[in-house]
Amino acid sequence: MYIPRKFELTDEQIAAALRTAGMAHLITPSADGLQITPLPMMYDPDNNALVSHMARANPHWHAAEEGSESVAIFTGLDGYISPSLYATKAEGGKVVPTWNYETINVYGTLAVHDDADWLLDHVGALTDRHERARETPWAVADAPDHFIAGQLKAIVGIEIAITRWEGKAKMSQNQPERNQNSVIQGLTNSADASERELAGAVTTYTAHTAPPTV
Repeated sequence: MYIPRKFELTDEQIAAALRTAGMAHLITPSADGLQITPLPMMYDPDNNALVSHMARANPHWHAAEEGSESVAIFTGLDGYISPSLYATKAEGGKVVPTWNYETINVYGTLAVHDDADWLLDHVGALTDRHERARETPWAVADAPDHFIAGQLKAIVGIEIAITRWEGKAKMSQNQPERNQNSVIQGLTNSADASERELAGAVTTYTAHTAPPTV
């Protein structure tokens, strides 16, 4: 991925983002071409890995037998930036539209876990992570054992042993300060909630304090 230095995320920022990341697009080359599957993934810092699961009927997991490198792509906030938001527009009109965004690519070797105990631990941890903020969180143990056992037979576990990663946050860091300020102001005043959220990201990244939101 092309990453100008101003937009490059540090290893610390990437690791922090992955601890709260959710959906990724997993891409793996195979004899039949690229296999692409959207998956909720969890970062396991102790083993430097990403873990997930997919439907047993999905042909993607068979690509693991080839031992090829896979990449999981996580995306964060993104949005259109109009030239009208730049203060310098009034200084000669030499401005063009652009797109602000966050993205992290995680590369590694794909392995498959077809073990009921591994899968049960995994789906339990994944569920607990996403349910913990709820007032009455649901747990895997809330469902009948025989029902869960049947569900586990329909999936396989996925683990990506991480070999490298890269992250990019293009959030107006390359603009002069007056443009950064006018972009933040314009997005903050927008009626679009996603643009107001983007304003917060521009604010923190241009102040060099932002954790990525992927």
